[in-house]
Amino acid sequence: MKHHSEKEFYFSPLSDEEDIQREKNKARELRKTRWWRNKCARGVCHYCRRRVGPSQLTMDHVIPLSRGGKSIRSNLVPACKDCNNKKRYLLPAEWEEYLIRIREGK
Repeated sequence: MKHHSEKEFYFSPLSDEEDIQREKNKARELRKTRWWRNKCARGVCHYCRRRVGPSQLTMDHVIPLSRGGKSIRSNLVPACKDCNNKKRYLLPAEWEEYLIRIREGK
């Protein structure tokens, strides 16, 4: 059995590197579809609701791959680069907690 540090285990409890790479490949293929182009057409970030334009949106996994998420349509949203970089590996509830702390100035 492979030994994991606490950090490795926390960020990747359900997926190994092969699983993550497979899901990244699926996401790359989905980026090429009409479905994804339609999702981005309005040019609005799923998280902050800012209009940034379709070309400025990135694909975000609501449940991150490193936390067991999959590259399926129900788990993929267009996000501005700023939100995607800030959200990183957070689960939806953790992201909401982060936003509340920001609003409260904590």
